[in-house]
Amino acid sequence: MKAAVLTAPRRIETVDDWPEPECGPHDVLVRLEGMGVCGSDLAVFDGDRAVPALPWVVGHEGFGRIVAVGGRVVDRAVGQRVVIEPNYACLDCPECARGLTSACTKRVIVGMNAPGLLAERIAVPAPFAHPVPDTTDPADLACAEPYTVARTAVRRGGVGAGDKTLVVGAGAQGLLLCQALLAIGVRPAVVEPHPRRLAHAEVLGARAADDGEGGFTYVFESSGVAAALGAALECTVPGATAVLVGLGSAGLPLSVNQLVRSQLTLRGSLIYDHPGDFTAALADITSGAVRPGAAIDARFPLEDAQEAFAGARERAGKTWISLDPEDGGRNDDDN
Repeated sequence: MKAAVLTAPRRIETVDDWPEPECGPHDVLVRLEGMGVCGSDLAVFDGDRAVPALPWVVGHEGFGRIVAVGGRVVDRAVGQRVVIEPNYACLDCPECARGLTSACTKRVIVGMNAPGLLAERIAVPAPFAHPVPDTTDPADLACAEPYTVARTAVRRGGVGAGDKTLVVGAGAQGLLLCQALLAIGVRPAVVEPHPRRLAHAEVLGARAADDGEGGFTYVFESSGVAAALGAALECTVPGATAVLVGLGSAGLPLSVNQLVRSQLTLRGSLIYDHPGDFTAALADITSGAVRPGAAIDARFPLEDAQEAFAGARERAGKTWISLDPEDGGRNDDDN
């Protein structure tokens, strides 16, 4: 079968002879229809995040249709369209027992410590293949997993309508944070140096932060850039909450004295917790309450996976790859 595999840093090849997956008794076999490209995928692509072996199937934000079910699967059926939740928690460790599956010590992370999704067919543990209506827009499904990340950050932060809120960064995750906030009645201000990304956020309904604007009670940081977080914290009121979604290796740009005197609440938000966060996000999408596909900027076929990955950081919005021959091929107006 066809698959897109990383063969060296910044080199993806589309092959025709990748081994077929085995559908275990508790699995479903999914024919992939599409996959979004994520920042963590780009870290793998660049060679900054090591994977167990090369060649390596990339990607983790996928959806498709069930073509086979394992012998012990009773709640999934052939023909169902599903979105894949690509963090397979063990559901047995102490963290899972208290509902924090995002901190599962045995978590299978698709595309990182287990092979990715960008192949014609993939085996998925049945509880992590979520059925969705056939009528759902494929572009929205391609963004379902990162929208879940954004929605979970908003939930964990505790922000509500009327809270003056700042989103730092309007890359793909920042755009989805804007959508998750708008869905609960919060119109965020956005800081973003890339003018086309900022314009994209404004089209979605957010607004550009004014120069020198302050008074924010909530900050959502999506860039992972310490300097950007430091500048944003200067714009907050005492007692504000900052939710960090973007990953970065630099230290935090504040002292203990600053943290205490400002009475700041810092909250890290890593992915989401199974199954509630994912099912809630999909309910938003399938009801039409949000359209995360509006964050998409470019679409490529599987055969152009190399180009899709290589240019993803420069695009104003999110990139996805379609494996559906009826989808209409590529759409890369940003290039």
